[in-house]
Amino acid sequence: MSITPHDERFMAAAIRLSRWHLGRTATNPSVGCLIVRDGVIVGRAVTALSGRPHAETQALAEAGVLARGATAYVTLEPCSHHGKTPPCSEALIAYGVARVVISVTDPDPRVSGRGIAMLREAGIEVDAGVLEAEGRHSLAAYLTRQTKNRPYVTLKLAVSADGMIGRKGEGQVAITGPEARAQVQALRAETDAILVGIGTAIADDPLLTVRTPGLESQSPIRIVLDPSLALPLTSKLVATAREVSVIVVASEEMSPLSSDAEGLPPSALPGISPTGGEIGKERDPNSPAPDSNLSPSVNVAQGARPDLISPLVGEMPGRAEGGASTADMDSRRAALEAAGVEVVHCNPYHPEVLLPALATRGISSLLVEGGAKTARLFLEAGLVDRIQLYQAPVVIGGGGIESPLDATDIPSGFAHTGTLMFGEDRLDEYERGL
Repeated sequence: MSITPHDERFMAAAIRLSRWHLGRTATNPSVGCLIVRDGVIVGRAVTALSGRPHAETQALAEAGVLARGATAYVTLEPCSHHGKTPPCSEALIAYGVARVVISVTDPDPRVSGRGIAMLREAGIEVDAGVLEAEGRHSLAAYLTRQTKNRPYVTLKLAVSADGMIGRKGEGQVAITGPEARAQVQALRAETDAILVGIGTAIADDPLLTVRTPGLESQSPIRIVLDPSLALPLTSKLVATAREVSVIVVASEEMSPLSSDAEGLPPSALPGISPTGGEIGKERDPNSPAPDSNLSPSVNVAQGARPDLISPLVGEMPGRAEGGASTADMDSRRAALEAAGVEVVHCNPYHPEVLLPALATRGISSLLVEGGAKTARLFLEAGLVDRIQLYQAPVVIGGGGIESPLDATDIPSGFAHTGTLMFGEDRLDEYERGL
C-alpha cells in the first residue's frame, strides 16, 4: 500500500505525542503510538514515565475491540523480544491490527527488522520509513546511545553582542531575556543529564534544575567535572543533592581504588557502576541484555578523537597538583558523599571515555552548559551533536569571557536547522546528521 497524506498526518501527530515524555522514560525511548480506524483516532499513547508500559500496549488497551482491523502508527519499530514486558509486536497481532505504519526502524539488534518480520508473518501489512527524518529527530537521544554507545550531546551557549558568555569574577551574568531562559528550562526538562565544569560550578554556583512551575520534578541529573573534588559543600548543587542527583567526576588518581588501576589507560576504565560509582568493569557480554537497551560493552565513542584532550587550565580551582594529600582527598570525598553527592572516577579530560560510561547508566541525552573551557573540550573531541546558540543584544564589555564559538565559526559537519526569536534574543540551532 502506498503512503498517503493521511499516513503522514497521523505519523506527524504520533511524533508530536512522542515528545511529551522526552527525558522521562529512563533507558527506553519515548515512543508515540496512534490507533486509527476509518480515519478516526481510537487509541493513543506515549511511552509511560520510567519507560513502561510501552506506547503500543497502552494505545491498544484504549482502543479495545476497535483496534481490530485498524491501523497503528508507531514512531519506532515495535519491539519483538521478551524483556520485562511481552513484545509489543505480539500485542499488535493479538488485538487484530490490520496495518502498522512505522517511522524509524529500531537499531537495537534484538529488535531491528524482527518486529517488522513478526508482524508480516502474522499477515499484518507494514509500511516503514514514514516521516523518517522527523522521527529520527524525535528519537535522537535513543538512536545515538544505540548506534554510538554514548549520549546525544547538546551544547547550549548564550552569547552577548560582543561575543562574550559572561564576565570574569562576577558569577552568573544574565545575557538572554526571560523568554529565552524559559526555553532553556524546557530543554533541561527533556534532557537526562546536564554537565558543567568545576570552574563554572564555583564561579556561578548554579542550581541547574528545572524551575518552570509544574516541571520541577523533571530536573536532569547534574554532573560536574571536578578532578580534585573542589566543589564547595556550601554550593547549591551540594545543598540540593538529596532532592536532585549530583554526580561529581573526579580524576582516577583521586579514587580509593587508584592503586588497583595504576598503569591502566582511561579506555580500560570504561563503565560507571550503577551502584558503586566507580569507573570499572565492563558489562559481561554473556549476561542477558537488560530491557533498558543498554549496550553490552563500552567502546570509544564513534566520532571521538582518541587522543588526550589537554587539561582545562583555569577550569579547576584547587587541583590536586597543588599538593593535596590523600587524607585531604578522602575527607573531601567523604564529605560530598555524606551530603548525597555521588563521586565517580574517570579522567574528566577524556569525554570519549566518560560519555560511554554515562550511557551504561542509561543516560541518553546530555546538555553541556558551561563554561567556555568545558564547551571547547567537547567541541575539540568531536562529541557535540547539536549546538543551541543564543545571541542577545546585551554588551558585556571589559572583563568578558569570550565564547568558544559564534555563528561565524560553527565547526564543519553541522547543518543550520533553524532560527527562532525569543523576545530580543535569537536562537540558531545546528545539528550533525544522526
